[in-house]
Amino acid sequence: MSVSYKPVIWNRTKMIYDGVLLAGIVVYILIFLKAGPLLSPALREVDLPTQRMRAFGSLALLMLTIVLAIGPLARIDTRFIPLLYNRRHFGVMTFIVAATHAHYVLGWYFSYSPTPQLTALFTSNTSFTSVAGFPFELFGVFALVILAILAVTSHDFWLSFLTPPLWKAIHMSVYFAYAAIILHVALGALLDRHDLALGLLLVGGLALLSTLHLIAGHREVGADAAASARAPEEPWIVVGNLSEIAEGRAIIGASPGGERIAVFRSKGGLSAVSNVCSHQNGPIGEGKVVLGFITCPWHGYQYRPEDGCSPPPFRERICKYRIRLQGSEVLVDPEPLPLGTKLDPVQIPAEFLSSTSNKERTT
Repeated sequence: MSVSYKPVIWNRTKMIYDGVLLAGIVVYILIFLKAGPLLSPALREVDLPTQRMRAFGSLALLMLTIVLAIGPLARIDTRFIPLLYNRRHFGVMTFIVAATHAHYVLGWYFSYSPTPQLTALFTSNTSFTSVAGFPFELFGVFALVILAILAVTSHDFWLSFLTPPLWKAIHMSVYFAYAAIILHVALGALLDRHDLALGLLLVGGLALLSTLHLIAGHREVGADAAASARAPEEPWIVVGNLSEIAEGRAIIGASPGGERIAVFRSKGGLSAVSNVCSHQNGPIGEGKVVLGFITCPWHGYQYRPEDGCSPPPFRERICKYRIRLQGSEVLVDPEPLPLGTKLDPVQIPAEFLSSTSNKERTT
């Protein structure tokens, strides 16, 4: 968390993240340009400018596939959560790589056009009724515009200015960009040269993303169904058992309306808060208690367990919920309290304090 807006708040983790990312980009381009022509007859038959275009274009597709895979991977296995911390950096780099691909395309195919390059791009091919000759360039432009918007609005200033729900909705358009790139490649490069490696990247990436999202979605639906059981003749919901909650961690329940609630255990007490971080709607229940504060696993935003408010000078707040114990079962009132309401943690009876979680503890 930061008190003021800065272009980039550098720290050691971000430097390592971006350093590895830049190194990967450089290595990929060098391998593509140096080893590609030796392995692929199709690359040997084209000139260097075309090789550069294909190198940056295929890399942009690969990077966007990885960006979209990080989310479901983190939901399936918490060991992937660190990749989420600076995913926006990954997204901005993906846009830069895609823009470089577009720059090479314009500079090579339209550099000698008597009309302006962009005008020539949009008017040189108008075969909208033919699949084989369809102007696939339009899909590439559409995807690039979306990636540009996401890169420009990736800073927390825009998150605050637009509000998290609107910002999140805008950034979900990355899936439209991915669909447009799929069509751009399928109707363009694949129809033109039947490149096996590019086809594997396209089809394999699409199959991988579809599988990961289906697995993650199935787990989330199952978790919601298992966590939304009602207590007998009560409006409260049974979230789980004390033995399921590791010290400093949480279990997640779902209200009848679908709102997710995270119940944290810390220092002998239980606190229930909304599972949605006010920063980027991150899953707070997958985080942990750090120095007495509930900490979101995505970007480290913190909240006090007693009132759901961030420590001064920050002003973020999340909803609190009432808790009660029925034996070792944890019950939560699904009706949220007004923002900022202070509610002391519910103390765990002495006979249950020695109970430990049967889930793996992560430090």
